[in-house]
Amino acid sequence: MGNSRKDKSELKGLPEPEFRTKKRRISIVWLVPLVALAIGGWLVYKALSEKGPTITITFKSAAGLEAGKTKIKYKDVELGQVDSIDLDDNLSQVILKAELVKKAKKFLSQNTRFWVVRARVAAGGVSGLGTLFSGAYIGLDPGEPGRPATHFEGLETPPVVTTDLPGSHFVLRAASLGSLNIGAPVYFRRIEVGQVVSFKLDEDGQAVTVGVFVHDPHHNLVRKNTRFYNASGLDVDIGAEGIRVDTESLVTLMIGGLAFDTPVNQEPGEPAAENDVFQLYKNRESISEKTFTRKSRWLLYFGSGVRGLTSGAPVELNGIQIGSVLDVNLEFDVEKEAFSIPVLIETEPGRIKSTGKMPEGAENQRVMDYLVAKGMRAQLKTGSLITGQLLVALEMHPEAPPAKINWDGLYPEFPTIPTTMEEITTSLTQLLKKLEKLPIEQIGNDLRDAVSGAKRLTNSPDLQKSITALNQTLNQAQKFVATLNTGIAPELKSAVSNLNAALIQAQKLAKSLNSNVAPQADRTLKELQSAARSIKIWAEYLERHPEALIRGKGKSKRR
Repeated sequence: MGNSRKDKSELKGLPEPEFRTKKRRISIVWLVPLVALAIGGWLVYKALSEKGPTITITFKSAAGLEAGKTKIKYKDVELGQVDSIDLDDNLSQVILKAELVKKAKKFLSQNTRFWVVRARVAAGGVSGLGTLFSGAYIGLDPGEPGRPATHFEGLETPPVVTTDLPGSHFVLRAASLGSLNIGAPVYFRRIEVGQVVSFKLDEDGQAVTVGVFVHDPHHNLVRKNTRFYNASGLDVDIGAEGIRVDTESLVTLMIGGLAFDTPVNQEPGEPAAENDVFQLYKNRESISEKTFTRKSRWLLYFGSGVRGLTSGAPVELNGIQIGSVLDVNLEFDVEKEAFSIPVLIETEPGRIKSTGKMPEGAENQRVMDYLVAKGMRAQLKTGSLITGQLLVALEMHPEAPPAKINWDGLYPEFPTIPTTMEEITTSLTQLLKKLEKLPIEQIGNDLRDAVSGAKRLTNSPDLQKSITALNQTLNQAQKFVATLNTGIAPELKSAVSNLNAALIQAQKLAKSLNSNVAPQADRTLKELQSAARSIKIWAEYLERHPEALIRGKGKSKRR
């Protein structure tokens, strides 16, 4: 205890200690993780800043595609890769997830298209042969600018035309597609200048819309009045020069095709704009036909069969087509208890050119009533002896029974007449009915009796004797005529010659007379001419019947 107190007292005189904190320095060991962290952060930033968009693409099948290997290319430049392939919930499609490079984001829109590029063999040619060695890949077409999108529905077939291809698109309207298909060629003067890129049926199902693309610079050949026509198959024409077979190319025989041109009777119009709409004509000949907006519909009733008359058959006026048949039906009239065949036709009055000025108030109805009153009728005629196709002919038949147009119905009813064959059949039927009324059996019996009488008369001995006696008489007459020819005939010829000389002198005398005596001289000459004719007739009669002259000569001798 004592020692401790002593020690404390000794310490009291000492100065108090001063506490100081020593500064610590960062160890160089910590620099390594800091640098690693900085590098990692920079790498993360770089990865995020350079990361491209992730998209999904749906296809019906993943044939030829592999996750982690299949590339996405544009103009053979790699823009991304397929990361995963999976099925959708309905197991009806495959879903591909792919990551693209950052620069691809600017042209991803609702109009962007994707498709699988693989080896394909089609009627239009072979494509994608390079994929036989490198494998299939997904093609990309940016399309027109639109709203951004990350989900796309892939095309099952590659597009015929991509966005970067220069040219113009046009729209064609047709009643039916025919033999056309996507990729079918479009020709101008037999040179391929484009392709069919799409087709679809209208919502009402009444027409087809066909999309075509014409390459640059040939798209400038399409004008406002240009006409597109179907060039598929063969064009066969049978004319006075023989059979002509024509086609645009062998390709059109297999997959069809289109062509366009400007009608020869028109001047080229203004250049057509993008997506202008044109009518698709059925063939080259039809593009030269004029288009008429004014049309008239008529109802025709035929009582007999119309086999061979179909919709689209021509309606002709004096051999020139002015319309076509729209519909052919069969009706049963309960009151008359008879069948009838109503045929609906459509005519284009603009096809008929008028010369001169129509009188005031001459409406279409009055003109048609006048023509029908003059004998215009509708009649079925054969248009082709090979196919048996019929047509409707409007011609004038003045001998036709009177008729009028019935304007009361939905369509005016135009009068018709039977065909030529029907008239012949009717006439034969009437003739047969008349023949049936004849007493054929009685006539046969009378003929049999007449033939029997003729046989009895021919075989009669008296007839044979008469014929022998007549032959003898004729022989004697011939000998007597020969005697007359050497005696009296020369005298008659001399008298006729003298009479002719007298007539010639009389004619000369008549010419020298003045106008006051001319009428009397003419009468005298006529009487002389009549006398000469009488003498001539008498002389000819004597030559044929010399016995008359003999009887007269004998009487003069007795006197």
